[in-house]
Amino acid sequence: MPLSRSAPTRPGTPVPEHEVLDGLPPIREVTADEVAARISSGPPLVVLDDDPTGTQTVADVPVLTSWTVDDLRWALRQDSSAFFVLTNTRSLSPEDAAARNREVVRALQEASEAEGAGYVLASRGDSTLRGHFPLETDVLAEELTELGIGAPDGVVLVPAYIEAGRLTVDSRHWMRTTDGLLPVGESEFARDATFGYRSSSLPEWVEEKTDGRVPADEVLRITLDDLRGGGPPHTARMLASLRDGRTAVVDAVCDDDLRVLALALAEAEEKGSRLLYRVGPSFVRARAGQSGRPPLTPAELHRLRGDAPHGLIAVGSHVSLTTRQLDRLRERGGISEFELDVALLLDEERRDAHITEVAAAAASALESSDAVIRTSRTLVTGADKDDSLAISRQVSAALVEAVRRVNDVRRPAFVIAKGGITSSDTATHGLRIRRAWARGTLLPGIVSLWEPVDGPAAGIPYIVFAGNVGADDALADTLDLLRSA
Repeated sequence: MPLSRSAPTRPGTPVPEHEVLDGLPPIREVTADEVAARISSGPPLVVLDDDPTGTQTVADVPVLTSWTVDDLRWALRQDSSAFFVLTNTRSLSPEDAAARNREVVRALQEASEAEGAGYVLASRGDSTLRGHFPLETDVLAEELTELGIGAPDGVVLVPAYIEAGRLTVDSRHWMRTTDGLLPVGESEFARDATFGYRSSSLPEWVEEKTDGRVPADEVLRITLDDLRGGGPPHTARMLASLRDGRTAVVDAVCDDDLRVLALALAEAEEKGSRLLYRVGPSFVRARAGQSGRPPLTPAELHRLRGDAPHGLIAVGSHVSLTTRQLDRLRERGGISEFELDVALLLDEERRDAHITEVAAAAASALESSDAVIRTSRTLVTGADKDDSLAISRQVSAALVEAVRRVNDVRRPAFVIAKGGITSSDTATHGLRIRRAWARGTLLPGIVSLWEPVDGPAAGIPYIVFAGNVGADDALADTLDLLRSA
């Protein structure tokens, strides 16, 4: 008998995909062009990205790793329906994450006033529900109120990430595995040392993460029945009912679902609703009026990549998928591999010498092969979640310093950064990128390529590769594509 869409599953047991997806209402088709036309005269979507992997579904969109008023004015002047500001708050303590969100929004409002341009604000979080929620949306709501823009009527939570198989059905969030769909609360990501949780039902997850401040039965549920059956007008009326910062959670299984939502949001906002978004990567593409684009071709990559013969791969992610991807990369060959030993990185007396040694060896290897700098695969955690986050920052800082030293000595043809914190810190500190364009993907919807437009990395394609996405061959396939250019 097919599984009810809302029925519980055995802990940790994937469900055959058809048991979740069979019997859903027919898809209501909406094109990206329809959304683009609807939002063409409206303000851009400004995405505060808590790590840099949110760009993996879009193309030709500006990205900032700095949020000075001048940088934000530059982004507002670009002909783009959306742009990203990389806050990297997932790697910060709650206090620092709150302070950074306040800083960005104040600078954004000043830039907006200087340019005479409005904006719609989204907080981009992880599609496996890790990150500073509700802290970030709470802080953004407070700041918008203090700036005189007005408190949001509602917070709209849309974590779906279609390409990676992170789907929401009947307000329950799922992730695709090789064995079927797994409730996300039963995944390894739910056991995260810093951002762990238990619930797969989004209303219950909201109650859990808000410590009961927002009861599950007070969360507005926008389901596939609403999106596909009622369509944009019905969904817009639901959104317009939000008051006093009430949370709404939204289903999505395909891009059409998100484009229905985008049309509904545009209608609700035009009629006066003030909405704040907490979203996964796929929402941004739909809300920006973009369709999924094929990966960059070898000819396009050839135009973008540097003149050097070989590239650098920095690997900091510790999830089991990344370890498997590293194994497949080794099997393909053509790489030289160098390890940053976490135990040495946490030893103040030996740390700097170890980084220097690894960076020098990797720079030398670039003359004859692609070079991999990776952290040791044993995950070291602290006494509590704050301690674990501090260790992660120390390790990430060492990997980034190694990349910086390599680039200072020998510019690579490209840089791949594997892992969320890794790719953020490598961009901002290792390569000192301030402004870039997300040009597209190397693998459909999961691996983004940035073209830096300033600083020491100008002319070096930068590939942002999250730790929790792709098949086992994805890292090796990415490198093969870059080699083919």
